[in-house]
Amino acid sequence: MALYSVSPSVLSSCLKSPPNHHVKLFNKSLPSLSKSRLNKASTTSVEGLTRRTGNHHPNLWDDDIIKTIREQQYEDSHYKESAERLIAEIKDMFNEMPTAKSGKSCAENAFERLVLVDKVQRLAIDRHFKNEISQALDYVYRYWSDCPRDLNTAALGLRILRLNRYPVSSDVLRHFKGNDGQFLCPSTQSEEEKIGSILNLYRASLIAFPGENIMDEAKAFATTYLNQALQRTDISSILSREIKYNMEYGWHTNLPRIEARNYMDIYGENTSWTEFSGNKEILNLAKLDFNIMQSVHRQELQSILQWWKDSDLDKVDFARHRHVEYFALACAYCIDAKYSAYRRDFAKLCALATIVDDIYDTYGTIEEIKLFNEAVKKWDSSLPNSLPENIKIAYKAFYMAINESAQVAKKTQGRDMLPYLREVWEHYLKALTKEAEWLANGYIPSLEEYLENGAPSSGYRVTMLQPTLTLDSLLPDKILLEMDYPSRFNELLCLTLRLKGDTRTFKAEANRGELVSGISCYIKDHPGSSEEDALDYLKDLLQRRLKELDWEYLKPNNVPAISKDHAYNIARSCQLLYKERDGFTNSNKDIKDLVSQILLEPVPM
Repeated sequence: MALYSVSPSVLSSCLKSPPNHHVKLFNKSLPSLSKSRLNKASTTSVEGLTRRTGNHHPNLWDDDIIKTIREQQYEDSHYKESAERLIAEIKDMFNEMPTAKSGKSCAENAFERLVLVDKVQRLAIDRHFKNEISQALDYVYRYWSDCPRDLNTAALGLRILRLNRYPVSSDVLRHFKGNDGQFLCPSTQSEEEKIGSILNLYRASLIAFPGENIMDEAKAFATTYLNQALQRTDISSILSREIKYNMEYGWHTNLPRIEARNYMDIYGENTSWTEFSGNKEILNLAKLDFNIMQSVHRQELQSILQWWKDSDLDKVDFARHRHVEYFALACAYCIDAKYSAYRRDFAKLCALATIVDDIYDTYGTIEEIKLFNEAVKKWDSSLPNSLPENIKIAYKAFYMAINESAQVAKKTQGRDMLPYLREVWEHYLKALTKEAEWLANGYIPSLEEYLENGAPSSGYRVTMLQPTLTLDSLLPDKILLEMDYPSRFNELLCLTLRLKGDTRTFKAEANRGELVSGISCYIKDHPGSSEEDALDYLKDLLQRRLKELDWEYLKPNNVPAISKDHAYNIARSCQLLYKERDGFTNSNKDIKDLVSQILLEPVPM
């Protein structure tokens, strides 16, 4: 079975389909480039051969970090016992929710449930209350047609029900839209309550599906309203901070642990919030749980650092060393202690895919790339002696990591996954090779051709598939095809990542002599168009495809939710790192802060 071949027809019709990008891991370049183009990139001479390098900054996390992570906290049993007591208390809050017999209206009962679910989800402790959340939302959905009597309940319910895969229509918002285009709040609400309602409207508008014009209208209205609210002097600094956070990170560039860490600070400074019934217990559990899991993740990080050292990957000095950053990303959305294998494999495979990309992208020659391809196809345990030592080190680490990951996947899936994984990696390398040849030959493809090849070259599949196979959910071949190639879900994951990456990396890559990007391909297809025209087109295409991706992610099908969630969160991770710049290549800015926040800095209790 061919794991990755994309028909050109799939990409036609406004690039209706796939391809992509995982870290702009890719664009090819070789020592055989012309002298003028070589001069655009840094070069180094190795055994008389001039090689291009990306001039990447060094690993930010040296041996000092090991000393830091050995200073473990929150490992003692009494911390876990405290957390268990708080979990029990919060479960009681769910179980004591009023019912229809309580005398309260269904709207009031639904709103109370939605608020409690929202709190535990945004503080990333919802995994402790799966049954309680399911029961609460079943109740809300049962009475949904009668419940949304105000904009706040409608917006909050729409977002939470939709993200938990209940089939709810955005038409519920039309009931609260006036003829003048304004969305209406009850006159009895205070000004801050109205702003809070519009904030919930904004959050709901981000979970939009194709063709939902009301969601576009809601987003436009809420964005204008909230920007104006931020200019006011009579709203609290706490509400202002919450608005700024949500407008900056939205949905597609947000991750559970990052959101939780920020809301712990926001809630912790809000004394009126913590004094409200049950909120203090919820916040205390969130902080305690964050620190307990951070201790678990720190221990796992030690094994990643030891693997890196034992594999001699620090000697592969031409490549980006981002193993710690990738591990932190995994911890930002994959929290549970039982998914250690997922976090480990994700960090290792992303780090190795990045190194392989740097071999194909800048450092290796065409001949060396072909030898690397042949070794993978034959699944040889080592490369020929004629290759440079640093490339042989990288291949050995790659070979061993794939085999080890396949063994873990075999235990989880009950069948040998290595042949499947090898074929995925072969297609990845084939795509990288094509991009290397484009650059070496000075060839700029059409945008359709570029994006078609961009799917496998993005690295998304090789970094998503193997870790996902270690989760506690069976993925038989038939179901696997619903989330992996050739599913529309996989195509959109790839395309949205490629588009986002290209809008952030094309200038730096052009300066390195890597001239093939979505921008340059669009300009080739549309003579006379400008760089700004190309950017506008790609950004618009990205927004349309993100809506379609959300639909594919949230629609019911046979893929286990845990598998889809992790596959989708990889995409959100990459959208986050490309939010302002290429956070993979330049990890000494935003991503450095993320590593510290997620792995190194406990939350003050």
